[in-house]
Amino acid sequence: MKAVLFYRHGGPEVLEFGEVPTPEAGPGYVLVRLRAAALNRLDLWVRQGWPGIKLEYPHIPGADGSGEIAVLGADVSGWSIGDRVVINANLSCGKCDYCLSGYENRCRSWGLLGETQRGTYAQYLAIPANNIYRLPANFQFEDAAAAGLVFHTAWHSLMHRGKVCPGETVLVVGASGGVNTASIQIAKYAGAHVIVVGADARKLALAELLGADVLIDRSKVDNWSKAVYEATNKRGVDIVIDNVGTTFPQSFRAAAKGGRILTVGNTGGARFEIDNRFIFSKHLSILGSTMGTRQDFAMVMELVFARIMNPVIDRRFLLSEARAAHEYLEKGEQLGKVILTIDDE
Repeated sequence: MKAVLFYRHGGPEVLEFGEVPTPEAGPGYVLVRLRAAALNRLDLWVRQGWPGIKLEYPHIPGADGSGEIAVLGADVSGWSIGDRVVINANLSCGKCDYCLSGYENRCRSWGLLGETQRGTYAQYLAIPANNIYRLPANFQFEDAAAAGLVFHTAWHSLMHRGKVCPGETVLVVGASGGVNTASIQIAKYAGAHVIVVGADARKLALAELLGADVLIDRSKVDNWSKAVYEATNKRGVDIVIDNVGTTFPQSFRAAAKGGRILTVGNTGGARFEIDNRFIFSKHLSILGSTMGTRQDFAMVMELVFARIMNPVIDRRFLLSEARAAHEYLEKGEQLGKVILTIDDE
């Protein structure tokens, strides 16, 4: 099969487009003929590498994908060849105490497609049958791939970890990334008032289109936490979605007493200093999570299929153009998801 792969860490130049053996569908697995994949910041980090990362080389990136079942492994029931599916990238053992209690994203041997296992930048993917979800006939492969990881992640963070309630105020730090565009829509679905801090007017226009109530352009204010405070009549917000990390100091200031800080990542860097006085004096909670449960995936994908929530697609590339797609994503100028279309090239 054709795939995008790399043998060493580095910049986009390490990505190669070539032939590798098509994987086999073992017991409990299916082989999916992928039709679309979506890029995530994770793909850039895995390609760049970090101390201690362990990959099987050549590595194939990609967590998001959708396509059709090509082969059914032994012991797989309830599926047929040709069924249209979307991939759930959350890999779990199904046997540990966390999995048995329904928290697959806390699995003791947890993994993530495209990181701990070869991913979706390929024509075919062997994946456990528990990690596919049925795709309606009228729903596009590209939209499904764009939605999978980001809506799954945002739903678990907001609905389960953050326990957002109707009438609460939610601040989203960042206007155009995949998880943030999903978070805006989920917060509005939950009945929250949404404030978005964005880098420029173009990105904020997207946030407004998705339902944001208050827009703050950080390029035009010296202190966006103060602007948030003033926009809430000096009360602060109930929930802050901050996946940047280095912005935590301002997020603490923007939060109301008893506020919750939700985080699923650290695009600004993994290490930074925080002022603990804000945490105890304002009774703040910092709530982290990674991905979500299978139940979360089913619930949020059904809302996406019903077009109650919509993935935002910025630009499409061919699978063979993955290097250019990585270069584009690294610029940070995209509005929504970047997609790889996977044909018979």
